[in-house]
Amino acid sequence: MDAIQFLLAPFVMCLLLVVIHCYLGLHVLARGVVFVDLSLAQVASFGATVALLWDPEHESSTGYFIALTGTFIAAAIFAMARRFEKKLPQEALIGITYAFASAAVVLVIDKLAHGAEHLKEALIGQILWVTWSDVLKTFLIYSVVGVIHWKFRDKFLRNSFHSEHGHWFWDFLFYALFGVVITSSTSIAGVLLVFSFLIVPAALSSLFATSIAKRLLFGWLLGAVVSLLGMILSYKLDLPVGAVLVVLLTSLPILAVPVLFLTRSRV
Repeated sequence: MDAIQFLLAPFVMCLLLVVIHCYLGLHVLARGVVFVDLSLAQVASFGATVALLWDPEHESSTGYFIALTGTFIAAAIFAMARRFEKKLPQEALIGITYAFASAAVVLVIDKLAHGAEHLKEALIGQILWVTWSDVLKTFLIYSVVGVIHWKFRDKFLRNSFHSEHGHWFWDFLFYALFGVVITSSTSIAGVLLVFSFLIVPAALSSLFATSIAKRLLFGWLLGAVVSLLGMILSYKLDLPVGAVLVVLLTSLPILAVPVLFLTRSRV
C-alpha cells in the first residue's frame, strides 16, 4: 500500500504526458520533424539552466518563463523556416538548434556549483518526486493546450497532414503550443523521456492502425502499460524511473523492426 501511494502521483503524471505527447507526436511525424521535440526541449533546458546563474531555485517561475520565452523564439523560427523547406530543410535547422542549445547548456553548467547534477536532471528528469500539486498544474496547462487544439483541429490537421494548404500563423501557433507543453514536460520528465513519450507511441501506432483516432487509442494504451511496468521495475530494482522508462519505450521499436521483418519474410 505504501508503494502504491508513493507511485500513484508519478504514474498519473506519466498518463498526462502520454495523452498530450502521443497526440502531438502524430503531428510531428506527419510534418517529418521527428527531432523538433528534442530541439525545443533542449532550448527549454538551456533557458532553465541560464536562470540558475542568478536564481538557484530549480522550480522558480523565473526559470520557467525564460525557458518558455526561448521555446517561443525557436517556435517562430521553425514556423518561418517551413517556407524555405526546399532550400533549407527544416530538420536540418532543428538539428542545428539542438546542437546550439546543447553546447550552450554545457557552457552554462560549467559555471554552476552542481552542474553535473543539473545535467542528469535535465536528461532524465525527476518524475518520481512529483506531487499532486505538480499533477494538477500540469493537467491545467495541458488542458488549455488541448482545448485550443480541439477548437482549431481542422487548421492544425491541415497544416500537419496537408502542408501544401497550410498557413504560417497556424504553424507558429502549433510550435508555440508545442513549446508550452515541452517547457512544462521537460522540467518534470527530462529531455529523453519527453522525446520517448512523444515519438515511440505515435510511431508504433502507425504499424497497427491507420486512422488518427485508432492510432491515438493504441498509443495511449501502450504508453500507460509501459509507464506502469516502468514504475514497478524502478521501485523493485531501485533504479532511476526516468531512465527505466526511456529504455523500455525506446526498446520497443528497436525490437519491433526485426520481428516484423522476420514475420513478413515468412509470408
